[in-house]
Amino acid sequence: MKNKARGKLISYMMWPMLLTGWWLVVDAVLFAINEKAAWISLGATLVFFAATLVMYLLRRRSILRDYVSFSLDYSDVSSQLLREMDLPYGVLDSEGTILWHNTAFEAACGKTVTRTNFRDLIPDVKAYSLPKHESEERMYRATIGGRNFRIVLRSQDTPEFEGQLKPVSKRSSTPLRKTVSVCLFDETEVTTLRQENYDNRLIFGLLYIDNYEEVLESFEEVKRSLLTALIDRKITKYMQNIDAVIRKLEKDKYFFIFQNRYLPWIQEDRFSLLYDVRSVNIGGPSEVGVTISVGLGVNGGTYEAGYESARAAMDLALGRGGDQAVIKDGEMITFFGGKSESIEKNTRVKARVKAHALRELVESKENVFIMGHSNPDVDAIGAAIGVYRIVKHCNKNAYIVLNEVTTAIRPTVSNFLGNAEYESTMFISAFRAREMAQEDDLLVIVDVNRPSITECPELYDRIKQVIVLDHHRRTTDSVDDAALSYVEPYASSACELVAEILQYIGEGLKLRPIEAEAMYAGIMIDTNNFLTKTGVRTFEAAAYLRRNGAEVTRIRKAFRSDKEEYLQKAKAIAGMEMFLDDYAFAECSGEGLDSPNVLAAQVANELMEINGVKASFVFTRFQDLVYISARSIDELNVQLVMEKLGGGGHMSVAGAQLGGVSIADAKQKVKDILLMMLQNGELK
Repeated sequence: MKNKARGKLISYMMWPMLLTGWWLVVDAVLFAINEKAAWISLGATLVFFAATLVMYLLRRRSILRDYVSFSLDYSDVSSQLLREMDLPYGVLDSEGTILWHNTAFEAACGKTVTRTNFRDLIPDVKAYSLPKHESEERMYRATIGGRNFRIVLRSQDTPEFEGQLKPVSKRSSTPLRKTVSVCLFDETEVTTLRQENYDNRLIFGLLYIDNYEEVLESFEEVKRSLLTALIDRKITKYMQNIDAVIRKLEKDKYFFIFQNRYLPWIQEDRFSLLYDVRSVNIGGPSEVGVTISVGLGVNGGTYEAGYESARAAMDLALGRGGDQAVIKDGEMITFFGGKSESIEKNTRVKARVKAHALRELVESKENVFIMGHSNPDVDAIGAAIGVYRIVKHCNKNAYIVLNEVTTAIRPTVSNFLGNAEYESTMFISAFRAREMAQEDDLLVIVDVNRPSITECPELYDRIKQVIVLDHHRRTTDSVDDAALSYVEPYASSACELVAEILQYIGEGLKLRPIEAEAMYAGIMIDTNNFLTKTGVRTFEAAAYLRRNGAEVTRIRKAFRSDKEEYLQKAKAIAGMEMFLDDYAFAECSGEGLDSPNVLAAQVANELMEINGVKASFVFTRFQDLVYISARSIDELNVQLVMEKLGGGGHMSVAGAQLGGVSIADAKQKVKDILLMMLQNGELK
């Protein structure tokens, strides 16, 4: 019936065209009888054809609308149902013009919309977004009259005109062949309930005071209760702003919960509680300040999962040195704060506990593999040598994974290569390590906590039990399944941590002089000759190494720069440029050098000796990567800057490696980050 009706309609509309052809035949016959009469008839025929064509072009959309109305009115019951049903329903042409709609559709739009273009009614639904093919359906969501609707568009068949007609309008290049049905499903209440459910979700939080014992010890007895009360008041007042329920678990640990609706406010506020607590001052020593760490678990699914996320966020905050907040939302982690240096712990209890645990793990294995980060520095090699001595003291097999002996570590490694007192397998390549390693061996990672940038990442995947000894702040891709983890950001170097562990391994362990010198050199290099990130325990570790035979004079001679390195360093410093008047940028070519990245670090240290420089960034190309060395004293956390580039480090010493970019591009990336931090108020 549908195709039959369509055929009749087409025939009806085509008859004026057919009659024009007939009159042309008649005109041809008249030319043979009476030429004057023939010309008059031909003119009348052409006028008739022109009038027919104009009427068709002007009336075809009206005919289509009437045809749709006729189809709907064909059945009184069907028409009445469509017009009076609560679901807003309409019909569009292929350009989006509304041809027909029911009462509910007009009520939803709040005005008469016949002959209105659907694009003008809902700008979010573009003309090209309308379905084009037969039975094609598309769905969108938009707001109409302050209410939220789900819009369903479906292409429908309309009378075919066999492609003989011109486009519907100048905007369309195809004849009008299809209509589009549109249904509006009101989802305002559903959306409101969904948002309310999302806002009412519980967020679990943990709050720890980082240096509770250390701060209290610096105050006299009478002031300790006052300090504790002020801290509690600051925390409680902040929690009232987010309608949180908070309970103290221990003297320096809190647990709190609040609704998800307050999370955007906290993020916009950038956890001002960190600063509020840090600013507590009751007249005690000026160098001592209270810092806190906060961990939030968001969208955990279950209460238990939410709490576990909060605990994981807290572990990450503490592993990065404290004085910061971490939000863990599934796999996405966001950091706030972290602007103060880590507080050095006075007690060595933790070092003793870790030393005993490390010895037990080593004694349970036959083979121990030790590795640092790729392109290792003296600190990584020194720490690895210290762990090597521990393993040999336990009479186990030890292998240090080292792919290449660069200029930076050659003075240290050369003391062991070919030395009759050490096995030829003391240093092995990553290829050899992959061949030898078994699942039940032990892997010790030093001076790095990210498996992806170690000398041999495959070892981490192959060996089941892993030990991490590092002094860098944790990142989102740090080792999270280690059998033993000793990550202390307050430490100056990995060699300092290993030196402390060595003192608690057991009786009879004694470092050889060249081993002590290797570790002493690691501390010297990482602290820039004991100028940065040094504390009491740093000097105690150095004293222990001196007692074991480390000779400072030999170390200084071994690590002196040669003439070419010194000239390159001077050239880089001379070409320094200032950004935002406070940040020094320099480029180190490293041409002809084995380790230009080490030279770049030295240049970054030198630039910090210039008055008025808050931070320095030195760029160099090495092994198809752009290395960035960042340094500061106390006015910028360069770790936060480098983390945005996939790097990391400490507040005052950090770095990153970028692939597939030029040095100019790397500079611009750092500048963009500094500008963004300036806009967010993160720069002083």
